[in-house]
Amino acid sequence: MAHADAPVLVMGRQGQLAAALHRLAPVVHPQRPLLLASRPQLDLAAPGFPGQLATLIQEVQPALVINAAAYTAVDRAESEAELAMAVNGHAVGVMARACAECGIPLFHLSTDYVFDGTGQTPWAPGDPTAPLGVYGSSKWLGEQLLQEAMQERGLRGLVLRVSWVFGQQGANFVRTMLRLAAEREELKVVADQVGGPTSAESIARALLQLVEPALANRHPMHGEAEPFPWGTHHFQGQPVVSWHGFAAAILREAVALSVLERAPAVTAISTAEFPTPARRPANSRLDCSSAQADLGLELPAWREDLIEFLRATAQSSEQA
Repeated sequence: MAHADAPVLVMGRQGQLAAALHRLAPVVHPQRPLLLASRPQLDLAAPGFPGQLATLIQEVQPALVINAAAYTAVDRAESEAELAMAVNGHAVGVMARACAECGIPLFHLSTDYVFDGTGQTPWAPGDPTAPLGVYGSSKWLGEQLLQEAMQERGLRGLVLRVSWVFGQQGANFVRTMLRLAAEREELKVVADQVGGPTSAESIARALLQLVEPALANRHPMHGEAEPFPWGTHHFQGQPVVSWHGFAAAILREAVALSVLERAPAVTAISTAEFPTPARRPANSRLDCSSAQADLGLELPAWREDLIEFLRATAQSSEQA
């Protein structure tokens, strides 16, 4: 087991998840430092990234690495495929190989976009992948490279696929709805894409909960009797909802908490009525049973997390 003073190294600094990890780590694990690394210290898309990472690992001597860095501009990825593949794909391979060589466990975040979204059955971790666009393909490449390092180099790696992430910092669907609601009398929102909104704060809590069991390589539920369940798991807010249903809930709660003075009408439309450069999966339901049974994680209730988000937003507005 890693020394209690050895830090957790987080790849990423500005994103929703990295911010949530930084905010929650002192509460969940006050005894273990958490360090954030990002540009210019690390540039995941630069040719010199492997050397930068090796130097950083040598300096920091982390107990565990969490990759919270990602290229997340889904539509822009269609025209910036090389950058998306570099950040979400090849850089993950570099991290996985570096961690394997140093015996450092790696937690990595992936996405529901690795699936094509057909049908209505929740996607299990072992189901066939078929990304619809560049973003999903880049995230799947990262998963594949990490899996190769697990199989060939003995990496202890955890892939946690999440969906529809919203956090107290950064751009996301909740912030977009609040901004548009203040500007318009009607919002038209897609109703034929279904998934589970998942807060960055809930993801951060889940990852931090798993740090010590992973470092001890013991099962979170069964202790030393079984090793930590490395591999791919799903984690998603409950219950599933459409984007339209989520938008309606956002505005309703925002008015109740005085974040908005009034809520505009929310009209349901189809995906065909709202064309975007990148195709989105219609079915983003994720089967999270292994996260519950094997990792011991409690699936978050997105409505509760939404209210927490809106209260934080209201408090920030009062202090501004």
